[in-house]
Amino acid sequence: MSTAGREYRALCDSGGVDLWQGTTHAPPSAADLRLLSAAERVVMHRRSRTDGLCYAGAHIAVRRVLARYLGVAPAGIRFGTAPCPWCADPRHGRPVVEAPRTHLEFNLSHAGPHWALAVTCAGQVGVDVEDGRTSGPAGAASLVLTPSELAHLDSLPDDAAREAAFLRCWTRKEAVVKAIGVGITGDLKSLDVHPQDPGPLVVSGADTDGGGQWLVEDVPSRPGLFVSLARPADSAGPVVLRTQGSALSRSPLEPFTSPRS
Repeated sequence: MSTAGREYRALCDSGGVDLWQGTTHAPPSAADLRLLSAAERVVMHRRSRTDGLCYAGAHIAVRRVLARYLGVAPAGIRFGTAPCPWCADPRHGRPVVEAPRTHLEFNLSHAGPHWALAVTCAGQVGVDVEDGRTSGPAGAASLVLTPSELAHLDSLPDDAAREAAFLRCWTRKEAVVKAIGVGITGDLKSLDVHPQDPGPLVVSGADTDGGGQWLVEDVPSRPGLFVSLARPADSAGPVVLRTQGSALSRSPLEPFTSPRS
């Protein structure tokens, strides 16, 4: 069996998620930039040079990582979108692999040069990464947090603790709405993600179109980064942390055993 076949089989057999993390350290090569779609190149050029190159690096990484599972060249992967759960419009649902045909689901997030990519065969998945470059939670908290989440922030002793709690809320909420497939258009105030709970925990998306119950957990990362992952609440497989240069060895996080809602 090929390396790609072993990677794909191991992931599907585990019922878990491979969570890849990486950093864009340098401008992508001309050959790598050619992997991007025309729409992605438009987005890249509309951004500042630094942000555009970071965007490109993250989207190139998606192709290179998925190629490891799919057994094709990165240029041979074609992407599309699933129908939006709000309006059934296929132009703005969650991203999917259209070719080659596969059971893989994936989700990408990036903040500055840092990116995170969740890959699974076990249903819809969402991931969010933030690098703490916000100016503080006060301005946005009332727009996206529930009353109980705001009360938790108010109970914390200092700005640093409040900022960390806000980013924990934000990444958890974003991971859930991305897994549902509505993204930032989802009503984040309808999701209570219990920032006082270290998790993993089960979050209800009942008030968000697409609904359902989602298993949410904070993912270890480098200092200053906040990463959260969401997948269906009945998921039982491990989350395996990987980097783009990692070999086939798989080192899962401590298994999830006791969901709390």
